[in-house]
Amino acid sequence: MIVVTAPTSTIGRVLVDVLLEEGAELRLVARDPSRLAPEIRARTEVVEGSHGDRDVIDRACKGAEAVFWLAPDIDVPYTDFTRPGIAAFVRHGVERVVAITALGKGTRFAEHAGPVTASLAMCDLIAESGVAFRAVACPSFMHNLLNQVTSIRERGEFSMMIDPDLAAPLVAARDIAVASARLLLDDGWDGTGQVAVLGPEDLTPLDMARIMSDVLGTEIAYRQSTPGAFKASLTGFGMPDEAAQGMVDMFDAKNRGIDNAEPRTAASTTPTTFRSWCEDVLRPAVLG
Repeated sequence: MIVVTAPTSTIGRVLVDVLLEEGAELRLVARDPSRLAPEIRARTEVVEGSHGDRDVIDRACKGAEAVFWLAPDIDVPYTDFTRPGIAAFVRHGVERVVAITALGKGTRFAEHAGPVTASLAMCDLIAESGVAFRAVACPSFMHNLLNQVTSIRERGEFSMMIDPDLAAPLVAARDIAVASARLLLDDGWDGTGQVAVLGPEDLTPLDMARIMSDVLGTEIAYRQSTPGAFKASLTGFGMPDEAAQGMVDMFDAKNRGIDNAEPRTAASTTPTTFRSWCEDVLRPAVLG
């Protein structure tokens, strides 16, 4: 039995599909099971509630061999949210835990990097529990650009805080899910460690704009947002001030090179190119 938390998230949805294709027996922890497709509910066991809730995660981990842990976008610290899960892993003898985290472990950039710092602390806490653990460490997600579909469609531009000439890795959600599934299904590892997923290439925002322009058939420009403007946009959408500042700190760390700290290897190079992602995911979203 494999437990999947956040199964309706971008990564979780793909992971569930990949694991079911491999014939895995799944137990899904979902706040709102109605968001799961009927065919998924029919093929899995569902535990309703938050995986940050002690009783919910305890029920989910009973008899489980492996757990996929994904901290949601929340205001409380990731470590506090994860403590009930760690207690359940240990109590029920879970053999393997796989969690999603950020790059930068051990670098000076990770000390004040908002969600990056929080996710690394969360993974340290899981690793210290004694369970066999792997952190799947990721750079920026390609799918985050879907938040800017309206701007891309209506104004022909996208914006980030990233320096326009900074080349860094990008990764697709499917590649993260496939790497996670491989670890969850493999009973041949133990101890603790990190598995980086870096996509196949490093790109600058200007490179991304050029590729998006080619794929969409119209000129797409990149506009670098200042820290103040970026924070104001987040708080304008209702994000608490402290969380918004954390996002600013994270992108400041990215500009300082935190996503470039992990050397690219054959093992960390995942297959989905930014161009193919734009063709398969971004273009239908923009044109639709």
